[in-house]
Amino acid sequence: MNFTRWSARLPGTQRRAAARAEHPVTMTDRRSESSGPGSVPAARAEHLTDDDPPPVPAVDELPAREVLDRVPALVALVHGPDHRLAYVNDAYTAAFGVRPLGEPAADALPELRDLGLMPLLDQAQRSGKPRTLKSRKAPDGRSYTFTCTPVPENHGESAVLVFATDVTDHAEAAERLRASERRQRETAVTLQRSLLPQELEEPDDLRIAATYHPGGTEAAVGGDWYDVITLGGGRTALVIGDVMGRGVRAAAVMGQLRTAVRAYARLDLPPHEILQLLDGLAMEIDANQIATCVYAIHDPNEGRLVYASAGHLPILVRDESGTVRRADEPTGPPLGTGGWMHASGSIPLGPGSTAVLYTDGLVERRNEDLDEGIAALERALAGATGSPQVVCDRLVRSAGVAADHDDDVAVLVLQHPARTGPEGELFHNAALELLGGVEAAPRARAFASGVLTSWRFPAELHDLGVLATSELVANSLQHGIPPMRLRLRRTDRRLIIEVTDGDDHLPRRRRAEPADESGRGIAIVATIASNWGSRRIPGGGKAVWCEFVLPKPTD
Repeated sequence: MNFTRWSARLPGTQRRAAARAEHPVTMTDRRSESSGPGSVPAARAEHLTDDDPPPVPAVDELPAREVLDRVPALVALVHGPDHRLAYVNDAYTAAFGVRPLGEPAADALPELRDLGLMPLLDQAQRSGKPRTLKSRKAPDGRSYTFTCTPVPENHGESAVLVFATDVTDHAEAAERLRASERRQRETAVTLQRSLLPQELEEPDDLRIAATYHPGGTEAAVGGDWYDVITLGGGRTALVIGDVMGRGVRAAAVMGQLRTAVRAYARLDLPPHEILQLLDGLAMEIDANQIATCVYAIHDPNEGRLVYASAGHLPILVRDESGTVRRADEPTGPPLGTGGWMHASGSIPLGPGSTAVLYTDGLVERRNEDLDEGIAALERALAGATGSPQVVCDRLVRSAGVAADHDDDVAVLVLQHPARTGPEGELFHNAALELLGGVEAAPRARAFASGVLTSWRFPAELHDLGVLATSELVANSLQHGIPPMRLRLRRTDRRLIIEVTDGDDHLPRRRRAEPADESGRGIAIVATIASNWGSRRIPGGGKAVWCEFVLPKPTD
């Protein structure tokens, strides 16, 4: 290999050589050019003394081998189809030791073979274009970026110059940055998950599953959340929401909203009133941060899901026949916008039905209409059967959610099972219209006694149920107005007694003085029952309820 001839092919030298060939300039020309008006005198080159530095040689005059031997980067030259080693510089030898010249690169340069550079040498030789392999860790423990540049040789053979730049410091800095980002992401995801319910509450009448998938690989997780809240009296609140934006701030706002939802849920208000309260709170937390949310209530006695939506995606419900319905209206603006009166709607959720609440990460894709994503989810839900967890997993898979998904995904699946056989015998309802004034009280006691006897409750629970019924009915007859109704319900876990009337004033527990003739009814109910509460009902009136936990069956 002629290194002096090859040096003329270093970047830039060919252009300069061509320019010199087209416009040769002699020393006489230089002198004549420099004698023009305003020029620098040429005598500078003619009056060199022993103390002056020697003239700088042109690039073409530098021996290529001497240059390459002094380059701190690793340099090797191979030629021919089997890439026989022609040259390695001092830096290469210092890094990997002496290498046998004339041997194929696969044998002479095992470090390149182990790093997978052999195909790169072939590509550079075939294409005549440089090829680069970035930041690979070599056997000496350091990281290099390798560039393979084709170089024409004598006799028609081609050579490849391997140039390796030490990028160890950059690689280590990049790895430290990646490790830091991983730690930040783990912290953000841990925060996000800690703010979600660690265990879902298990209502008597519903089977529920949920999943959360953090999006992307960076630390900026989002503010998706879900929750299940048992309200008492057999009713269950279901919530899903999404705080706009990403990062720890979004997760923190999400945590505050989720806590507020649980607190407001204890008031047992209609869904639209819960969203009104949340809307005001969202503005107080951060006026620049908005969130979408759906708050829904399931009442097994009604067979419907009553909900309100603040800018969130529609609930999907699959009935027993496999038909999927979309709960589109009513939908108000997101939380934090203010100035909007939310409204509640409802959608049937009878036995055998499955409902899905989800965030936009499940259905929203770049360059795709959102309705297309929702329609795809409807099709997936139509064919999804099995337990709520199985349905949840199938919906996530059908949406193509993987570890590198670019948005957070939260999904909440609830089923109202169609119970038959022995399981169905554990769920019963009975109701009585309370008519006729004060004589309604003894009829209610007799009705409750007969129902509880038919349900084969033990004597103690039977008597407590009749007493609670008597006190609730008496309270309604004294303080309420028609229409009045008594409802008894049993599940596999509890007995629920509820009395409704047309008066909006909710009862409260108070201490009755010895001389008081009233005020003891609710106190008695609160003492003997496992739980009790009251709420206003749509269209006016109230419901007062209590429940007793059933003893677990013995084997």
